[in-house]
This record gives sequence, C-alpha cells and structure tokens, in this order.
Amino acid sequence: MFSHIMIGTNNLEKAKTFYDAVLGTLGVPEARIDGHRIFYFTPTGVFSVSLPIDGKPATAPNGGTIGFACTSGEQADAWHAAGLAHGGTACEDPPGIREGASGKLYLAYLRDPDGNKICALQRLA
Repeated sequence: MFSHIMIGTNNLEKAKTFYDAVLGTLGVPEARIDGHRIFYFTPTGVFSVSLPIDGKPATAPNGGTIGFACTSGEQADAWHAAGLAHGGTACEDPPGIREGASGKLYLAYLRDPDGNKICALQRLA
C-alpha cells in the first residue's frame, strides 16, 4: 500500500544518528544522505527524514504513530534501548505484550528527538 514514509526533522545529523541506531536493530542499513534528507531503503519500502522544504520548523503530528515491524520481543526491546541511548524518550506503557481488537501484540513506543511517535511491533499468534 505504501511506497514510502517521510517525516520532518529540525536536526538532520541528530535524526540520522538516532534512526541509524534504532533501525539498525531491525537490520536496516545506515541512511543514505541526499542533501536535506536521509533515506532508509528496504525491500518493503522507504523511510525518510527531511528538513522541511519550506524552511519552517518541523513539528510532530498529534495522534500520529509510525510502526516498525519486529520479529521478536527481544528485537523490539533492543530497538527501544537503542532509541533511548540515542536521544529518544519513552512514551506509553513500557515495552511488552498487549491485547486488543487487532490481537496479541508485543509493542514498544518512543518519541524520536523531534517528538515523532514511533513504535516497534511484533504480531503474536
């Protein structure tokens, strides 16, 4: 359904350091730099972080979350720890199993250095 997701940042270097570490725990190679943007290429899509083209400050969406697929709870925990170690902040409940209408999930939530809410998710059987 999606070809790519792009979010804004106010500090490209800080965003690259953060996302290189966090996405590295998921096996994603370091970002490619393209001027005012960085790109993470995977077989299933592209994640990008950009300085706003209009020159105004980047702001985090209220109510928005970007989820990254994990293969295990341990991988989600490593993702969360890498995020905290590289300028992210914990939000929501601590990483762990949650059950809801969409089934049983292992979830870990962070806010990146720009305040974007991101999530590591493993769908459990």
